Amino acid sequence: MIGRRHFLKTGMGLIALAGGAARSIAAPAREEAILPFANGARPLVAYPGKRPLIRLTARPPQLETPFEVFNQGVLTPNDAFFVRYHLADIPLQIDPKTYRLNVGGVVERPMAFSLDQLKKDFEPVEIVAVNQCSGNSRGFVEPRVGGGQLGHGAMGNARWRGVSLKSLLDKAGVKAGAVNVAFGGLDGPVLPETPDFTKSLTLDHARDGEVMLAYAMNGDDLPMLNGFPLRLIVPGYYGTYWVKHLSDITVLDKPLDSYWMNVAYRIPDNACACTPIGKAADATTPINRLNVRSFITNVIDGAHVAASEKFALRGIAFDGAAGVSRVDVSVDDGASWREARLGDDLGKYSFREWRLSTSLPKGAHVLMARATNAKGQTQPLEPLWNPSGYGRNVVERVRVQAS
Repeated sequence: MIGRRHFLKTGMGLIALAGGAARSIAAPAREEAILPFANGARPLVAYPGKRPLIRLTARPPQLETPFEVFNQGVLTPNDAFFVRYHLADIPLQIDPKTYRLNVGGVVERPMAFSLDQLKKDFEPVEIVAVNQCSGNSRGFVEPRVGGGQLGHGAMGNARWRGVSLKSLLDKAGVKAGAVNVAFGGLDGPVLPETPDFTKSLTLDHARDGEVMLAYAMNGDDLPMLNGFPLRLIVPGYYGTYWVKHLSDITVLDKPLDSYWMNVAYRIPDNACACTPIGKAADATTPINRLNVRSFITNVIDGAHVAASEKFALRGIAFDGAAGVSRVDVSVDDGASWREARLGDDLGKYSFREWRLSTSLPKGAHVLMARATNAKGQTQPLEPLWNPSGYGRNVVERVRVQAS
């Protein structure tokens, strides 16, 4: 069902790239995506290992998944998975034979692990989890805020396979007095005055048995642009913590002093993580868990549907804490709601499909889906605002015409 506010525009011819690491990193765009907000035109560009994705920036590459991909299944294909970097000096080639992961700091035995050791010497673990950029959907925030003006495609769901972080920390032997674990990757700043990208977790969180280091994604090696050969997976947390090309783990006896923890990626320190429009937060805290969220995926804003004919609405829902327990759907702009049927449960951090059979009389209609998690937390009907446009999870409205 094609809508007027989100479509592809034919342009220059597409050039396919050979596989492997990039030297000339992107192919020219053939098409353009028009995202449904001001200045929403974006080129669709094919990078190595990726189908054409919506490009927000070229250096570093920031690539958004076209929204129609989320209607094709709950696992996001590797070649369609969004890409987000913070620093422009990104690795284009990494030799898996010489790669090493260093574990040090406040530990009994500083260690360096090869990729082969991580695969052979540790029990593999798997989890299905959503990775979502903190600024996903920022382009819809009104009034506008600074930052990448993203649509809804800076998210993805994958089956991650790798090593438990707890098992590595246990192997190295965490010393008494340790409180924090810091993470760094192989990407870096172009200018010396730019802070290197580092993130941290509390020691208890790092050792909870869920945080892991992934070397595989949906059954294959990680794509280069998604962190090959190893990335941090923090289930339920926003993607800023999911450090790519992971190279260093450092156990600390005090919280990490990092621009990316102390200044960037912070939200208002209150229950709603929001402020009145235009007001700075009185106090902030690092962004952390995903908000419960849902989308209608098979009907887009501005679509036309056949009047009085049954059809199945479907979509996805997800949560960063307890898992989705129900999804309610309205076809009359929130005047009434019906509970949708949930699909397979792949785990509390995964996308979960939902479906609802309905029909619409002739005329204009507003469709809405609202997810609730197992703790009873649900989505707000009106958008909450904060100065960075983080964590949007308002019930999105999809306007359709039945005729």
